[in-house]
Amino acid sequence: MTRLTHHVSRQLAADLALLLVTLIWGATFVMVKDAVSAFPVFSFMGVRFALAAAALTPLMIWRRRQLAALAPDGPFAAPRRSNLARLRRSALPSLFIGAALFAGYAFQTAGLTLTTPAKAGFITGLSVVIVPLIAALLLGQALGRNAWIGVSLATVGLALLSLTADLQVAAGDVLVLGCAFSFAAHILLTGHFAPRYDPLALTLGQVLTVTLLSGMAAALFDVPARGAATLIGGLNGRVLFAAAFTGLLATAAAFGIQTVAQRFTTATHTALIFAAEPVFAGLFSFLLIGEVLGPRQLLGCALILAGMIAAEVKRDRAA
Repeated sequence: MTRLTHHVSRQLAADLALLLVTLIWGATFVMVKDAVSAFPVFSFMGVRFALAAAALTPLMIWRRRQLAALAPDGPFAAPRRSNLARLRRSALPSLFIGAALFAGYAFQTAGLTLTTPAKAGFITGLSVVIVPLIAALLLGQALGRNAWIGVSLATVGLALLSLTADLQVAAGDVLVLGCAFSFAAHILLTGHFAPRYDPLALTLGQVLTVTLLSGMAAALFDVPARGAATLIGGLNGRVLFAAAFTGLLATAAAFGIQTVAQRFTTATHTALIFAAEPVFAGLFSFLLIGEVLGPRQLLGCALILAGMIAAEVKRDRAA
């Protein structure tokens, strides 16, 4: 197998893995909306990410033991020290990635209490359009014609999807838009740090960061509002199942896959693949709760999806 063929094969495997992640995320919108209808947002996030951290920690311990098992002397000594140091160095990047992830899920989970799963899925998908905008503003990358077309299409689509008859924007849609900006930052930060740091350490670090921030937010907002005993009593089977599914599959497994996959594919590839998330969200929303969007909203969804693809296609060819 030539080096080029091997590279293409690895990138294809990474892209397929990211598509699986996208399907999992699309399936969670209805589940999370149902859970947070009766349980506070930050407390739900705390349980979700604590479960994810609990699942990832044994893997991290196992990996550290593998590294520690290398001979302290001889030809393996330098790699051992280098790998252990790399684990420690991943702490600060994990904080940055985790902070963006916390903001994204805080906005999205709060927004789902006020908007529908399908709408939330398509607005979240705007992160794909926002990625090249942030790259242009902060990284000095030129914003090409396709990106401007994508932004224009997505903006019109967002207006058709979110504006009411009296031209008011629903609060839930605004919150989910904040989520889109946060997830765009998460994609760029992951793409920047993943090739240079241990993927498992980055994954666990960002999950622990979200767990800590969610716990702090729950202590500040949820506990005073409802009381600790009421919160614990609200952990019924429905909430626990949603927290377990989203924590273990949509968080621990999904972000582990994303972090590893982005070592072998580009942030642009990742953003383009994530364009399928709102499609999956709309499909699951229809299948599970029968949500049907009106003609104007469907047109808005189509324009958002077209904008997402247009904004990334040319960048993808150049990547």
